[in-house]
Amino acid sequence: MTDGTSTMPLLAAEAVGLDLGGRRVLNDVSLTVVQGEVLALVGPNGAGKSSLLGVLSGEHRPSEGRVMLDGEDLRSYSSIALARRRAVLAQENVLSFPFLVRDVVEMGRQPWLRTPSYAADEAAVISAVARTDVAQLLDRRFTELSGGERARVSLARVLAQDTAIVLLDEPTAALDLKHQEDVFRIVRGLATDGRAVIVVVHDLSLAAAAADRVGVVSDGSIRALGTPAEVLRPELLGAVYGLSVDVIEHDDRLLVVPSRR
Repeated sequence: MTDGTSTMPLLAAEAVGLDLGGRRVLNDVSLTVVQGEVLALVGPNGAGKSSLLGVLSGEHRPSEGRVMLDGEDLRSYSSIALARRRAVLAQENVLSFPFLVRDVVEMGRQPWLRTPSYAADEAAVISAVARTDVAQLLDRRFTELSGGERARVSLARVLAQDTAIVLLDEPTAALDLKHQEDVFRIVRGLATDGRAVIVVVHDLSLAAAAADRVGVVSDGSIRALGTPAEVLRPELLGAVYGLSVDVIEHDDRLLVVPSRR
């Protein structure tokens, strides 16, 4: 976490429960994220990570509890006010129309239309394009891109939105090794700039390297929440994932690998 940042939560879930399609997907979830912090959400498939991100973003309304943004109930925000405070990268990057990549990135600036911040459009787009390594794609159609290229362009759109809170759902899922590392350098840079970042990620080693805190989600609940060293323990991960793992310290980083002994 960046030194000197506020400890007042920018975003907080308070005893959140969520029912979707007649099924309980979240139960009594409470967590916070503060300025300058990266919070990684990890857990097995179907644990509720994406549903929790959906509640935090305002996509899903909780069945119980509430989400607070800047100390106010998330439900009190208009859609445009919400878009100026938080940006969301969804798990699937789908657009129905063959927009040019440059147009997709510029879509991130729409919440700032007719505000003084709209004057910063060009700089925000240029910065987002450079950080995500998509300059060579700008004149291509989004629908013609590979999955990894779409993921990077969608991340550029989120960065161009330039919000205090950034919510990312599996931003490295379709990426090669280099671009996975690039994404987590970007994530750490956002925190250094004073943003609050919540990221859903499957790679536990990447979570350990990038996050200030890790939340382990299991069966719709937070099983553990703390620093990577506190949370990424073999016995806990083995119980949650149903798989024996080794946690290895290497160059001051934790590496989580399946135990094959």
